[in-house]
Amino acid sequence: MTPRDARSLPAAVQEEKRRTAMRMREAGDTFAEIGAVLGVHWATVHGWWQRYEDGGLEALVAQRRGRRVGTQRTLTATQERTIQRLVTDKTPDQLKMPFALWTRAAIGALIRQRYGVRMPVRTIGHYLKRWGFTPQKPLKRAYEQRPELIDH
Repeated sequence: MTPRDARSLPAAVQEEKRRTAMRMREAGDTFAEIGAVLGVHWATVHGWWQRYEDGGLEALVAQRRGRRVGTQRTLTATQERTIQRLVTDKTPDQLKMPFALWTRAAIGALIRQRYGVRMPVRTIGHYLKRWGFTPQKPLKRAYEQRPELIDH
């Protein structure tokens, strides 16, 4: 049986493992013994023990992992709303852009034009997914209006 990564366990199970480790440590078990029983590295148990000594059981409560929502984004929330509104309410033609339909490249050009920010096409795809936009095949009449501007 392969060991299960403890980070993938629910927060309540993680906390119980930590409390169990503290009880075992107070009973005199070594960090290595505790780690072997609980399926974690002895250094992890040592870290838990340090936190426990500094702050008690409250220091062992599971905390949210990863980045905070909204950090590391290129556009501000206001800029995102503006781009969303423009994409839903206008066509590239209305904004005097050389595109017949909204594509990731067209949205990248809009962002560059409005905010002076160059953004990779892949990142624009992530923004569109986050905003709830889905890729769709263009209507036939879009092909008929300006076929030279549409990539096949």
